[in-house]
Amino acid sequence: MTLMPIVVTGATGQLGRLTVEALLRRGVPAADIIATGRDTARIKDLADRGITVRRADFADTDGLAEAFAGADRLLLISASVPVGERVAHHRRVIDAAASAGVSLVAYTSTTHADTATTVIGATHRETEEYLRDRATPSVLLRNSWYLENYTGQLPQILQHGAVVGAAGEGRISAASRADYAEAAAVVLTTEGHTGAVYELGGDASFTLTELAAAISAAAGQQVAYADLPVADFARALAAAGLPAELAEVLADADRGMSRGEMYTDSGDLRRLIGRPPVTLTEALAGA
Repeated sequence: MTLMPIVVTGATGQLGRLTVEALLRRGVPAADIIATGRDTARIKDLADRGITVRRADFADTDGLAEAFAGADRLLLISASVPVGERVAHHRRVIDAAASAGVSLVAYTSTTHADTATTVIGATHRETEEYLRDRATPSVLLRNSWYLENYTGQLPQILQHGAVVGAAGEGRISAASRADYAEAAAVVLTTEGHTGAVYELGGDASFTLTELAAAISAAAGQQVAYADLPVADFARALAAAGLPAELAEVLADADRGMSRGEMYTDSGDLRRLIGRPPVTLTEALAGA
């Protein structure tokens, strides 16, 4: 395809930056990438490499219009803001993209957003519905959980000898941020994705009991899974220092996992990136 400028929102975050790097690897010229974020000082190094860097605050309608000017395709990475503000932020981005004449919006949603019962799932479902109501040409990237959500906790898990959660024996199709970013880069640089809904996750799912066993094997230290009631898990997260609202949202996400809402066997991620996604065992070894 003939490439036109591609906007990546949230380029100051981990998934956004990885997507920018994936676009470059796929041969997109730096001049055809627009990296946006609230604090552009955090992505100055991208500007030094020839990438256009613009400020984009999802709460600033006028600023979004300026940030998206001249763009052809846009990756909307779901906002890292309090749950009650997410949908309004997403709507402003979608409206600004439409006004800018963007030909495709790729949105990072969550697995089974149309039926998910979680608080986070509801925000994704409302955003997907808004894309449809606005008749915005779009592709839905319904990402499962990140492997990094667990590998990032390894010091605490090993210190306490326990994985703590409220997911019961629900299966989780977690994948790496880099693999999700690669999938986003694929849909932004190839044709035939408009209207598609991709349920993205790793090929090999696991329960948190199996996660604990895999950590035990990798670290040579016994780790068990402690399954808590959702409310108790939320209190434990808050006691560990998380803001109360975030603690409740994460505990609610585990409740969704117990219902299979983070499980997919679609194979969509493998097909998009053209290889098997990184496995739990590989992620643990790397961490």
